[in-house]
Amino acid sequence: MSQATAQPATATATTPVTATATAAPAREEHPLVTAFKPLLLDVAVPLGGYYLLHDGFGLGLVLSLALSSVVPAVRTVVGVVRERTVNGLAGVMLVVNVLSMVLSFATGDARLMIAKDSVISSFVGGAILWSAVRGTPLMTAGLKPMLVKGSSAKAAAWDRLTSRNARFRALERRYSAVWGAALLTECAARVIGAYTLPVDVMASWGSTVMLLGAIAVGIVVGGAVGVGPMEELLDAEAAELGAGSHA
Repeated sequence: MSQATAQPATATATTPVTATATAAPAREEHPLVTAFKPLLLDVAVPLGGYYLLHDGFGLGLVLSLALSSVVPAVRTVVGVVRERTVNGLAGVMLVVNVLSMVLSFATGDARLMIAKDSVISSFVGGAILWSAVRGTPLMTAGLKPMLVKGSSAKAAAWDRLTSRNARFRALERRYSAVWGAALLTECAARVIGAYTLPVDVMASWGSTVMLLGAIAVGIVVGGAVGVGPMEELLDAEAAELGAGSHA
């Protein structure tokens, strides 16, 4: 009788151990996915959604802007309510879409229609420049994944540098300041061009050339005064952390 009653007890005791052993480990998100997620959700989704709805499905300008604002609006509200922080990229995209909807009702001569687009660009440039002054540079959302390249060692080095290295933080702010200044300069040039150059020049290729020029300045100057020095510091810090872990 004692053997008969002991056997079920043994089987029951081993059941949780078997279940624990066969439990699937939690999947970790790839570092590259984590790094690019803010850019994807806060910039790519709203812009892509707008062009898909407006150009692809033929929806009206205002309706397309309103629908493409849902994701940045939700992420902005969730950040404020849940984390007590303002999602910079999502907030900028939301304001840009709202400004676009308001300005879509503006009417006037051709020069005014060309110049009004600079209002939206100037807000983006001003927001980026102001974020650099405040020490919370918006361009970091794109700069960090570009330099870290999905490497966990470089991600750890980035976090260490931002918390301990004043020069690294200054370079990070400088990179955003260059982009903000370049975009604001492009906006001013567009307004001046709208009222001084022939309308057909600005409407056909003038505005595009000015925007491409601002982007070129951001890439070249930002790379020289921000990306290059930051990459050197990041590589050195990652190498130091790697040497320390093997010691």
